[in-house]
Amino acid sequence: MQSRIAINPRILHGKPRIRGTRIGVSHVLELLAAGVSPQAICRQWYPDLTVSDVQACIAFANQWLSGEELHVTRDAVHANRT
Repeated sequence: MQSRIAINPRILHGKPRIRGTRIGVSHVLELLAAGVSPQAICRQWYPDLTVSDVQACIAFANQWLSGEELHVTRDAVHANRT
């Protein structure tokens, strides 16, 4: 899970997201809460995701809610300088 979930203050206002995407963990969890299966999330909502990505979102939420130490990758922040 650690490598699948990332935080970058410049993407999604620093909210946890699936690495390499702008898809927030909360977006995936909302779909799951609405009864959408992980397979349907990947097939109908976010075709770039895998079931493993969805499972990583669930694991992240579980760790956060249980108060466990979270291991989230922070993306490097690069300033756009011209």
